[in-house]
Amino acid sequence: MNNLVQNYEIIFKKLTNICSKITIFKQIREPKLSDLEFVALNLTAEYMSYDSELQIFRALKGSCFESEIERSVYNKRKRKLFDYTEKIRQ
Repeated sequence: MNNLVQNYEIIFKKLTNICSKITIFKQIREPKLSDLEFVALNLTAEYMSYDSELQIFRALKGSCFESEIERSVYNKRKRKLFDYTEKIRQ
C-alpha cells in the first residue's frame, strides 16, 4: 500500500469527524470522489510535500484512486474548494 493512501485514510477519518458534508457546488455530472474526499486527498498531498499534480498522480498510480480522479479536473476542483480547505486549516 502506498504511504499517500495510508495517510489519506487517517486524514479522511479525522475530517469526517470534524466536518459535515460539503455541498458547496452543484455539478451536472456526479464526481467519483466527493468534495470531502477530494479535500482530504489535497490536504494529504500538501502534508506529504507534493508540490505538483504530477507528483500526486505518480504516487496515486496503481492505487484505488487512479480511476477515481481525473488529472484534467484536479486543479479546477482544487481551486473551487480552496476556501473550504482554508477553513479546515484554521
